[in-house]
Amino acid sequence: MDLDTLAFPVIDGHNDLPWERRETHGSGVEGIDSEADSLHTDLPKLRAGGVVGQFWSVFVPVEEPDPVRTTLQQIDLAHRIIERYPDDLALARTAAEVRAAIASGRIASLLGAEGGHSIGDDLTVLRDFARLGVRYMTLTHNDDTPWADSATGARAHGGLTDRGREVVAEMERIGMLVDLSHTAPATMRDTLDVATRPVVFSHSSTVAIDDHPRNVPDDVLARLADNGGVVMTTFVPKFVSRAWADWEEAGATGEPPLVTVSDVADHVEHARDVAGAAHIGLGGDYDGTPVLPPDLRDVSRYPVLAVELRRRGWGDSDLRALAGGNVLRVLEATDDRFARTAHVTPGVRPMTGR
Repeated sequence: MDLDTLAFPVIDGHNDLPWERRETHGSGVEGIDSEADSLHTDLPKLRAGGVVGQFWSVFVPVEEPDPVRTTLQQIDLAHRIIERYPDDLALARTAAEVRAAIASGRIASLLGAEGGHSIGDDLTVLRDFARLGVRYMTLTHNDDTPWADSATGARAHGGLTDRGREVVAEMERIGMLVDLSHTAPATMRDTLDVATRPVVFSHSSTVAIDDHPRNVPDDVLARLADNGGVVMTTFVPKFVSRAWADWEEAGATGEPPLVTVSDVADHVEHARDVAGAAHIGLGGDYDGTPVLPPDLRDVSRYPVLAVELRRRGWGDSDLRALAGGNVLRVLEATDDRFARTAHVTPGVRPMTGR
């Protein structure tokens, strides 16, 4: 399979299937090869959606009493999912391994930790996560960490603390991508002030279209061109539609406002207009939210977005860049350091997979 000839080869930045499997299937891995479940994600849907690469979130809630242990369990679950379906999934830690997986007809499977609480404020744990294949870490989740402000936290630090800058520096040293989704704008700006490698927003939309705390303001988007990073638009209704967010915040009853693929496309185009076509991607947040736009209801529906963007005049090269080419470039920019940390030998496949 030639990545460069596919029409819309999606490498998505964030999918919470491992946590959903923990919650609904006792961390079991059977049945992902069928569409029997009501989850957003399974192998037939991924194939139908043109997904060639997926960052699987190894998320744990901030309330977890032992977040390091629970994150390790989620990393193990993600590895077991990949191992159980070797004809369809392949562990990928670098851009070269992503390309090799795709060429073999399998879905490149990367790991991302969601929330700095996962490391227990211990850089040893951070390094161990990298050795296990975790390719990015989101600095915060819904609450502040001791060293960084969350978009939806108390914002007690005014952004990134000195310890937070130490965490970012260590992530860059070992080649782990710094993910700024869920962070407060001050944390975004402070991180970009010190970043020497491209950052990502694994699943965020834009403040200009929907002024929600989880979204990215224009001044931060504009800095991605110099940084080289990528903002990956999410499909979560309250981050996409101000009307939907207002309805939810009001505790209204009845049918919520309709959110459509057109609303998502508005965010994609705004991010492109401000950050540039080389700095956008997709992070649907499937299985991480109970509600999605009906026409983007599961991972089979990425082509619906491609059709909408093509209707708006997008050409093949920009569609491929959005779908996955841009985040693949970011991986390549950090692969050298990560390969040394994770002991990746060029040309040798990881243990997981056929």
